[in-house]
Amino acid sequence: MSSSVSEASTQRRALLARRIRWFVAATITYNIIEAIIALTEGARASSAALIGFGLDSIIEVSSAAAVAWQFAGRDPEKREKVALRIIAFSFFALALYVTVDSIRGLLGVGEARPSPIGITLAAVSLAVMPVLSWAQRRAGRELGSASAVADSKQTLLCTYLSAVLLVGLLLNSLFGWSWADPIAGLLIAAIAVKEGLDAWRGDTCCPTPVVMSTSDHDCACCD
Repeated sequence: MSSSVSEASTQRRALLARRIRWFVAATITYNIIEAIIALTEGARASSAALIGFGLDSIIEVSSAAAVAWQFAGRDPEKREKVALRIIAFSFFALALYVTVDSIRGLLGVGEARPSPIGITLAAVSLAVMPVLSWAQRRAGRELGSASAVADSKQTLLCTYLSAVLLVGLLLNSLFGWSWADPIAGLLIAAIAVKEGLDAWRGDTCCPTPVVMSTSDHDCACCD
């Protein structure tokens, strides 16, 4: 009986690891496209928020790649700490750059222009990112992988950033409030710092494996 349960647990872990790799691949693909659009349009519109959003997309790619590297090894747990550090440093780098760029915007250096393309991009990301984040977080919690959960929170951060970006761009487009763009950038930086600290501490919920079975289980510590 115990051997069959153990075998089922092993099979379940292998399935979850494969799912995480697929979610990582989907995240990388989407964020590469997102980064190209956001950075190109951000440079055209002198938008600190759009540029920050694009940089976040690049950082999400590095975060997802770190998790992919972790699960490519025979013993992913041994690589987890390094993966978490990479994710944390990615958040901090984003926060630093966007803060500087946003302050420059508030000081009147490069006033942001309206961006219909940016508004569309933010709206699409607001719809796509929560789904990817939820799916990876669910698998990561059940597998007990802190880095997979941290990466899912990086993806969830993109949802928050999309909402902040959308509001900032809409205020600028509808009312001509160019200051809304760098304010949105500073909010993006603040969220990035918090998530970076959580990843550095490994505070991503479920740092140890949950009980495995042939059915899905959520982490009891957070839903």
